[in-house]
Amino acid sequence: MGEIVLARIDDRLIHGQVMTAWLQFTGGNHIVIVDDATAGDEFTKSIMSMAVPNGIKLSILGINDGSALLKAIPGNEKVIVLAKEPQTYWQLIEQGVSFEEIIIGGMGARKDRKTFHKNISATEEEKETFKKIVASGVKMKIHVIPDQGSQAIDNLL
Repeated sequence: MGEIVLARIDDRLIHGQVMTAWLQFTGGNHIVIVDDATAGDEFTKSIMSMAVPNGIKLSILGINDGSALLKAIPGNEKVIVLAKEPQTYWQLIEQGVSFEEIIIGGMGARKDRKTFHKNISATEEEKETFKKIVASGVKMKIHVIPDQGSQAIDNLL
């Protein structure tokens, strides 16, 4: 049975840190992006596929298809799950996907967000979603890159 080796919230989805540091750190061989808007944008999907190293499988799916795939991860796959928002993870959890831990890697500043911790920003709705995820038994922490320390979010909420 395959496994989820990393579940990460990052509004940039695929970028240099994911492609280099996190792939090496986790040994991931299949990146699953779960995002309805991205899944419906053929141009963005083609750009993202060019950023993935040879030998790494990429799936870009909406929430329902992503949930189905993640509940039945094939054999030797080590899956890195990427989503832009905590609400996506909450929907996956509600659909029966199991996560031991979800890390917050990149939630940038925008008009509706306030600073949550250092360079991580969140809306009140996103913070409420963090609380629901933690209450469901999933650990959550801020962990930008593997060789830096992490910060559990329990005390930040």
